[in-house]
Amino acid sequence: MRLKVIHTTQYHYDKPVGYALQQLRLTPKSRRHHEVIKWDLKVEGGKKETSFDDHNNNHVDVVSVVPGSTEVTIHCEGEMETEDTHGVIGSHGGFAPLWHFRRQTAMSKPGARMRSLMKGLSGDVQPDNLDWLHALSSAILTSVEYEIGMTHAETTAEQALEHGYGVCQDHAHIFVGAARHLGFPARYVSGYLMMNDRVDQDATHAWAEAHVDGIGWVGFDISNGISPDARYVRVATGLDYSECAPVRGLRVGDSAERMVVSVQVQQ
Repeated sequence: MRLKVIHTTQYHYDKPVGYALQQLRLTPKSRRHHEVIKWDLKVEGGKKETSFDDHNNNHVDVVSVVPGSTEVTIHCEGEMETEDTHGVIGSHGGFAPLWHFRRQTAMSKPGARMRSLMKGLSGDVQPDNLDWLHALSSAILTSVEYEIGMTHAETTAEQALEHGYGVCQDHAHIFVGAARHLGFPARYVSGYLMMNDRVDQDATHAWAEAHVDGIGWVGFDISNGISPDARYVRVATGLDYSECAPVRGLRVGDSAERMVVSVQVQQ
């Protein structure tokens, strides 16, 4: 499937910015069945300082904000050629060893509610038990209904379970936390999803991947109850959202910011 992606993030500041740096993880991972045909990233109100691949093999662009700016626009646009692999990514690669993805973070660490959720699942938990992971995905969606505005970027997996509502970020954090607790290497994924009922979106998408013996990495979109297919574009992976955020940085000064995001994904 040939997909076209247009993603624009605008920052509006109430005072001129003296100094700011941003790390952009906005360039998709290119591999077999998921090929970047072309990808262009432009920044207005800032300039690219350097680029590198991080320990998760994510491409990172470092951008500085032009001193005195009150607006910054980050625009990326490109095309992908994708195939449906039923969520299977395959063998592990990259700089970080596989055991690294068994580490819990503050966002994913299980508490009493997550442990209770795992106890409610039947079946033996073995490193090749794909059915158990699908059951986990389904149980999370049943326990945490998808609803915008109930959680925020700093909400932990345990807090989302307490609320009973959340978004794709929360679902992914709960999944990776539970999978790691039972010995599966697991990671958070950020990217894009072509929706069947719309072109315009107001956010990127997130899902999770677990490493299954004999198969390798397998994706689980908990919010939609499926494994990623040809409509998905993988951009960044990491232990949690903090390692995959499309834009993350620092700013010196007391100016307030307002962010507006526009995403289009279409065939």
